[in-house]
Amino acid sequence: MKTKERLQLPPIDMPEQDPKVRVKNLNEVPTGYTPEMAMAEAKRCIQCKRPFCTEGCPVGIDIPAFIQLIEDGDFKGAIRKMKETNLLPAICGRVCPQEEQCQLVCTVGKSKKDPALSVNIGRLERFIADYEREHGEVELPPKPEPTGKKVAIVGGGPAGLTVAGDLIKHGHEVTVYEAFHKAGGVLIYGIPEFRLPKAIVQKEVDYLEKLGVVFKYNYVVGKTTPMKVLVEENDAVFVGTGAGLPRFMRVEGENLLGVYSANEYLTRANLMKAYSFPEASDTPLMKGKTVVTVGGGNVAMDCARTALRMGAKRSLIVYRRAEEQMPARLEEIHHAKQEGVEFRILQNPTKLIGDDKGWLKQVELLKMELGEPDSSGRRSPVPIKDSEFIEDIDVMIVAIGNSPNPLIPATFKELECTNWGGIIINESTGQTSVRGVFAGGDIVLGAATVILAMGHGRQAAEAMNMYLNSGRWSDLDEALSQERADVR
Repeated sequence: MKTKERLQLPPIDMPEQDPKVRVKNLNEVPTGYTPEMAMAEAKRCIQCKRPFCTEGCPVGIDIPAFIQLIEDGDFKGAIRKMKETNLLPAICGRVCPQEEQCQLVCTVGKSKKDPALSVNIGRLERFIADYEREHGEVELPPKPEPTGKKVAIVGGGPAGLTVAGDLIKHGHEVTVYEAFHKAGGVLIYGIPEFRLPKAIVQKEVDYLEKLGVVFKYNYVVGKTTPMKVLVEENDAVFVGTGAGLPRFMRVEGENLLGVYSANEYLTRANLMKAYSFPEASDTPLMKGKTVVTVGGGNVAMDCARTALRMGAKRSLIVYRRAEEQMPARLEEIHHAKQEGVEFRILQNPTKLIGDDKGWLKQVELLKMELGEPDSSGRRSPVPIKDSEFIEDIDVMIVAIGNSPNPLIPATFKELECTNWGGIIINESTGQTSVRGVFAGGDIVLGAATVILAMGHGRQAAEAMNMYLNSGRWSDLDEALSQERADVR
């Protein structure tokens, strides 16, 4: 097909469960492309000479190449191409904000002056991962010669899993130390089943185990074993412990019963299966008749939508800014509205009110308006005087962000950290202030996206491999820069 013909092809929508049906179950909302749909969507790619989409991908996936293979009907070839740079395509295809990365710079979307009309790269990525999983045994790459080098990875989240997958392919001995009883980090405890089925995350972990990665669960580095011991016993260590420390609003009544952090609420619902209490789970979670979630990001949407599935009659999002300022993906906002989540925009909690037994009963909300733009051009919310009002509620979920996990910085003082608790690294290599120790993901970035954490992991793994092979540390950045220049 000629480019002009491809540009005239409409996007292929992905089928979804009906909102009235899905709000009563935990099954995945989008049901995925058929092979025919995927090939039709792949035909929309014009195979640019300069693939801006690849440049917009934090892990550098060769997007035109895998899409061309889908168009040709070579789905196994497409997944093989994908896994050259991304070992977690089933996950990334579901939860990564492609509309802000690869799809934002897609030439097709640019030509139509609408990013929503870009090639649906994320959906195609999901398709090939699902196709591989549903059609027989997953292919394994050739086993490399062992190097004899030992690597410890602290934290089995997106960054840690990426480092593990990259380094095991170089022949290093890799062990992942995970605090929970399952690997995946935020993928397993923070993202609901209806958005990312846990069986899919487990399949990706199983794949890494088949490659030779060893996982040690219920293992809290800094408590079970001091970080210093891991550093002494391994040739390199990667810290990817994430941003699991919840932030609160610091308002009166926040310690009342019925108030949850988003971390606790989602962990109970996802990893500990509170949705099946008491039949199949020992973990309870207060369902609530009227549930308020404070925040405007993807985590807030996850909480509000989970509350409906837990049986809430009303689920409200309270956000102190305008809707267009919400950091959540447009798709997540759209799905929440479809399911009946109520949006209270330009409102902010100022006080929580309980009964004589300490249970939450009401919230005082203050109306806001947008003020003048600041130096960055962003309009900040300004309180409207005497606009407070009371809302009857029985559960509140605080989803206003997280800080880096404090355990490793607190128990391994040799690491240089920021004032807010993030580990300081060399941005191009992931090196920390301690020789042989690397870090990446949310423990460095603060709460960010899955794909950015994976990008950090990919970068660190490249540097770690060079360090393990050469022993270079002080000039590692320079050596990597030269190697990348030679490749180009």
